[in-house]
Amino acid sequence: MRETLSLTVNGDLIETSAPTHYTLLETLRYILGLTGSKQGCDKGDCGACTVLLDGEAILSCILPVQEAAGRSVVTVEGLAGGPRPSPLQDALDLTGGAQCGFCTPGILCSATQLLAGNGSPTRDEIEHALSGNLCRCTGYTKIFEAVELAAAACRSGRTAGEVLAARAEGG
Repeated sequence: MRETLSLTVNGDLIETSAPTHYTLLETLRYILGLTGSKQGCDKGDCGACTVLLDGEAILSCILPVQEAAGRSVVTVEGLAGGPRPSPLQDALDLTGGAQCGFCTPGILCSATQLLAGNGSPTRDEIEHALSGNLCRCTGYTKIFEAVELAAAACRSGRTAGEVLAARAEGG
C-alpha cells in the first residue's frame, strides 16, 4: 500500500508516493535518490541517517515518512545551498575530520543544527550535540575542531581556510 505525500526537501516542494511502511530515510534514499544520508543501524543508534526536519536534527531511519509530510527536510545534499561547500563542510575537509565518510552526513546535519542556534559553542556543547553520531575512524577530535573552525569562520565572515591561514600567521 502506498501513500501520496508532500514535503519540502532541500528547498524544493516534492509530491511523492511512498509505501506506508517506509521511513523518511527509505523515502529519501530509495524514492527520491538522495543517498547522502546513510542507512546504518536502522534502529536510531548510530546517527548516520541524521537529517534536519524543520531545522531539528532527527534520526530519519526511525521516523515514519508520514510524519514528515508537509514539513521541511534538509539532507546533507542541501547544506551547501550552492556550488560551494558550507563553512562546516569546508572545515571538516580542512581538519581531516572526515575519514571513511559514512558518519559524515549525519555529523554535518547535527552540527548544522548546533551552529544555527549557537555561534560560539564550547567543546562540551559540541560533544553533546554530536553525542548521537557514532564515528569509528577519527576519534572525534578532528570533528570537534572542524565545528569550532566553522563557528569561527561564520562569526568572522571568512572562509574556514582563511581562518586557518590567519591562525598560522598568528592572527
